[in-house]
Amino acid sequence: MKAKKLNLSLPRIRKGKATKKAANGFDQAKWIRGFSIAAIGIWVFYSFVVDFLPYEVASFFQKWMPATTVNEALVWVICALGLNIVVGYAGLLDLGFVAFWAIGGYVAGWLMSDFFQQVSIHIGSTAPAEQRGIHISFWGVLIIGGLVAAVFGVIIGAPTLRLKSDYLALVTLGFGEIIPQIFYNGENIGGFNLTNGSKGIAPVDNVGLFGKTLGPFDLDWKYLIFVSLTALMVFISLRIRSGRLGRAWLAIREDELAASMMGVPLMRSKLSAYAIGAVSGGVGGVAFATHVNGVFADRFSFSISIILLAMVVLGGMGNVWGVIVGALAIAWVNATGLPAFGDTVNSLLGTKINFPSYNFLLFGGILIFMMLYKREGFLPESRLKELLHETDDETSNTGKHV
Repeated sequence: MKAKKLNLSLPRIRKGKATKKAANGFDQAKWIRGFSIAAIGIWVFYSFVVDFLPYEVASFFQKWMPATTVNEALVWVICALGLNIVVGYAGLLDLGFVAFWAIGGYVAGWLMSDFFQQVSIHIGSTAPAEQRGIHISFWGVLIIGGLVAAVFGVIIGAPTLRLKSDYLALVTLGFGEIIPQIFYNGENIGGFNLTNGSKGIAPVDNVGLFGKTLGPFDLDWKYLIFVSLTALMVFISLRIRSGRLGRAWLAIREDELAASMMGVPLMRSKLSAYAIGAVSGGVGGVAFATHVNGVFADRFSFSISIILLAMVVLGGMGNVWGVIVGALAIAWVNATGLPAFGDTVNSLLGTKINFPSYNFLLFGGILIFMMLYKREGFLPESRLKELLHETDDETSNTGKHV
């Protein structure tokens, strides 16, 4: 009786017009083209079209899909793509990703405001030369915020990534609670005001783009910045996934023991996933600080980590395009969709139900539904989908034989 050979290699991507699909089963060229067309179309619509629409139509978009919601949704997408690297690629359950978002935000607050009155540093900033504080260009702060978040990702990950499954989730949950609390209570640390506590740091410097200073209401130009950052994170995610490091992550996700036997350096690969995912969180934090024109500790609650996880699970863990769709959908519901729907229902029925207060009930229900009936998400990665269904088939077959 011949022994079956176990195939642990990832499926190869064959070249050619008929087989342009990547290992996750999606035609990347079509999705990239669709993403680009949609991004340009949205910018043209909000920049040049919406103001010329009839009042009823324009007010509809202002109520259900304002430009500020679109920009905020893109910030959520940036952070969700980082969490997808940790959870979707490497299979590491992280319940404290909000910590990296907060770190990026406070880096922006420290380096793009007059908070530190003790010094006067100006590097490529749009702030007046006589204004005290640290004022570094937004583009430089993006890099610094990503790097600082990556360092903290390594610091947090090094002692925790030896744990698995529920234990790892609990430890990351602890870090996700500790770091925002440090920022919230950081008004007096050894006599030094590090974070300004609950009052936050505001305002932050305006963004400079092509010699133009973007104020809080230049939403169309900020949209271009946020969608460009999203495109960069998509590019990084796709390129890494198809490389050696990405294949190592997938091997760890599917069978950690088999991956170690094949020579995959477990600790180094996991730390890489944590650090690269943290970069995305840090960049998202800097972008969010410019979006709301400040940094406020009460905005970095544990619920953000759960919402990000719901975005990844809903769209499809491991699939970049699914995560984008899930993040856009949940961000819209959270910011505008649920309040607008509630106002419509209340006006029709004469009720006074506070629909936004039930958003976590809705998101929790979505997570339960997905875990019970569609664990791979609405746009699943084909490899993860096959793995989950293989597990289901093995469980059902075992039950039949008992």
